[in-house]
Amino acid sequence: MASHRPIHGIGTSPFSAQSIRPTPVEYSKGLVVHALFKLHNQVLSTDLVQDTYIKTWNYLVRGGKIEAMKAFLYHTLNNLIIDEYRKKKVASLDALLEKGYDPRNDDSERLIDALDGKAALVLIMRLPVAYQKIMRMKYVQDLTLEEMSLITGSSKNALAVKVHRGLEKLKLLFYRKN
Repeated sequence: MASHRPIHGIGTSPFSAQSIRPTPVEYSKGLVVHALFKLHNQVLSTDLVQDTYIKTWNYLVRGGKIEAMKAFLYHTLNNLIIDEYRKKKVASLDALLEKGYDPRNDDSERLIDALDGKAALVLIMRLPVAYQKIMRMKYVQDLTLEEMSLITGSSKNALAVKVHRGLEKLKLLFYRKN
């Protein structure tokens, strides 16, 4: 016959491995409601409450002492909820599609912009030399009128007029081409 000797360190507190029921029902409903309030997910809430009981049981088996079971359970549950918040969430493709995510790679706009940019450079090269330099500075190098003025020595007003006239000439070349 086996003797019933107490396990070292257990049995000295109001709650011990021998005195706790595997599923203490008196706190379960409140714990699930608390977890549900924080997580908005019934299944996950129930799982975390079960994990709370398992962690509590393991703590008691290792010799831990609990003075207030309800407070200990809620504290453990809150720590599990925090761990859940910190986990990296994996989003399913179905959920993303329902929210409007489109996984197709649509680079057509970028491609069109690149082709238009190359066509514009070809057209700039067909402008008179006086306008080529100004149009490249303004639209290829993306310089301001002030920066262009410092480089060329012309006034900002004169450069603005050349940019305007250059654009008009580009439009003519573009429409003649098409």
